[in-house]
Amino acid sequence: MTYVVTENCIKCKYTDCVDVCPVDCFREGPNFLVIDPDECIDCTLCVPECPAEAIFAEDDVPLEQREMIALNAELAKQWPAIIERKEPPADADAWRGKPGKRGLLER
Repeated sequence: MTYVVTENCIKCKYTDCVDVCPVDCFREGPNFLVIDPDECIDCTLCVPECPAEAIFAEDDVPLEQREMIALNAELAKQWPAIIERKEPPADADAWRGKPGKRGLLER
């Protein structure tokens, strides 16, 4: 089982999770992070670090967000690794917890 970044990360893009990842499996896009399923070792360290509560075990991804599993795998092949924490966008807190952000994802 791997871990998956879900819609709640879109436009928040907190990178606290990156600091604790022992295998550097996070990939960075313009306004979203994904987890490379081929690199993730299922350590669970990233889950409690995410202020947006956007990271789930693959089996626990909410039904309405199951497409995020394939999206993480797809984008992980295209986006570069992120290995250091960065400041979140200035408006990240305003976007945290807002539903329906899937259409705002920038590739």
